[in-house]
Amino acid sequence: MLTSKQRAELRAEANTLETTLMVGKGGVTEQVLSEARTQLEARELVKGRVLETALLSAREASDAICTGIGAEGIACVGSKFVIYRRSEKKAQEAAQKARAEKKKHSNPVRRGAQQRRKAAREERERRNEFFRQSAIQAAIEKRIEQANKKK
Repeated sequence: MLTSKQRAELRAEANTLETTLMVGKGGVTEQVLSEARTQLEARELVKGRVLETALLSAREASDAICTGIGAEGIACVGSKFVIYRRSEKKAQEAAQKARAEKKKHSNPVRRGAQQRRKAAREERERRNEFFRQSAIQAAIEKRIEQANKKK
């Protein structure tokens, strides 16, 4: 269910859309429903028109299409109507685009500082490991010397 503000935004967005769905004298047929499904999956917002030869009003056609495919009616003016259904494909594309934009706009100074800190940490770990191994080796040699002196 959409709020009135969301519907108003969608109506404003629909002003620039071309009419792509036509309901003719056959009414709301399975072909019209399947075409509406494909268009809604591709663009989420579809503007339709009821031809003069149809025996339906724009409101009736819009309601029939909405109940048939699970969409929501946004507006009906004259012989034109606008329907909306959220598309998972579009939502995933938008999320992916947002993630790409976020990665693109990261701070280069911060990124450089992070890389320097990481390199310094790796160098410290490498140095500590070297000294740890040296200390272990020295302890082993000392014990061997002590064992040789006792003999």
